[in-house]
Amino acid sequence: MREQSVKNKTILVVEDDVSTLRALVDTFTSEGFHVLKAKNGEEGLKLALKEHPDLILLDIIMPKMDGMTMLKKLRKDEWGKNVRVVILTNLSAAEKTAEALESRVYDYFIKTNWTLEKLVKRVKERL
Repeated sequence: MREQSVKNKTILVVEDDVSTLRALVDTFTSEGFHVLKAKNGEEGLKLALKEHPDLILLDIIMPKMDGMTMLKKLRKDEWGKNVRVVILTNLSAAEKTAEALESRVYDYFIKTNWTLEKLVKRVKERL
């Protein structure tokens, strides 16, 4: 029953690193998710507000619009204020973690500390 619910879920991956983006898209697609992708925060915000994914995997450092700016703009939208967001970043600075938590982020992964398997498991738990 749990697997069936995953197949109806959409994830938006907002990541500027092409190899990381490809790995995330391929992994979540193979797990049965419908996956949307964006290469920067500006593109990610437009796609999120248009498609209303169930969860957003969001990088912080990106061109055009960084992840925290995208998140703040997303939270101003009626739909966006409650969407589940998981931050993926190379930053481990305490102030960024605090800023993310203030914006009601569901999880915060430091890229060097996670595996795709752990991330998939956590996303399934959140949905």
